[in-house]
Amino acid sequence: MLRRKSIEYLVLCQAFLSIFPKVSISDCCCPHPDCASIYRSGVHQSGVYWLRPYDNKGGFWAYCDMLTDGGGWTVFQRRQDGSVDFFRDWEAYKEGFGYPNSEHWLGNEFLHRLTGQRVYALRVDLRDGNGTEAYSKSSLFKISDEAGKYTLTLGDYSGTAGGPLSGNGAAFSTKDRDNDVYNQNCASIFKGAWWYTKCHSSNLNGHYYNGPHDSYADGVNYQQFRGYHYSLPFTEMKIRPSDF
Repeated sequence: MLRRKSIEYLVLCQAFLSIFPKVSISDCCCPHPDCASIYRSGVHQSGVYWLRPYDNKGGFWAYCDMLTDGGGWTVFQRRQDGSVDFFRDWEAYKEGFGYPNSEHWLGNEFLHRLTGQRVYALRVDLRDGNGTEAYSKSSLFKISDEAGKYTLTLGDYSGTAGGPLSGNGAAFSTKDRDNDVYNQNCASIFKGAWWYTKCHSSNLNGHYYNGPHDSYADGVNYQQFRGYHYSLPFTEMKIRPSDF
């Protein structure tokens, strides 16, 4: 049985290699718990890699940023062209959607598994339509399990974005699962899914307007960086061990 599953796994891996040539067969056979582990093994090329956390519940594909700020980042969110619909339900955000080398959300369950194995830091990269870039870092990023509504825990802020990511201590909300503390569903109002409170100062899973918009706070917004009426063309959220 084990041999058969190993063969099936290799066939799946080889099929994926034809789509993502940056992945090596050794990455498939000998997976790492996160992108930092891959970087430390001597692989410093950004791309899609197979990860398997220490909990032995199976693996998944993720994009590894091996260049930014020393590399070793496991990317779990990217907005870049509006090709993927982010206004999705609880199950979609639990399992993840999109493609790791393009627009995607890795999945809340995978995020919980990743951040449960050690202490992770967060980096959020932002870029507006003029090419102006900013970043927001947190010394801690942790997601609870589904029973805990994938509640977010953040640490100390640093960066150039003007302020921290919003949602610290909040449960995750989607259009079909209202876990915020507002008297209406923030996810439905602001066309996204996030760790909303009453409601947000960052909405990176909002509607992709790609620049200025008249509507209030329902775009890919980071209020401290470009305000509630500017939808950022590019965002990327990523984690790596805090002791990297």
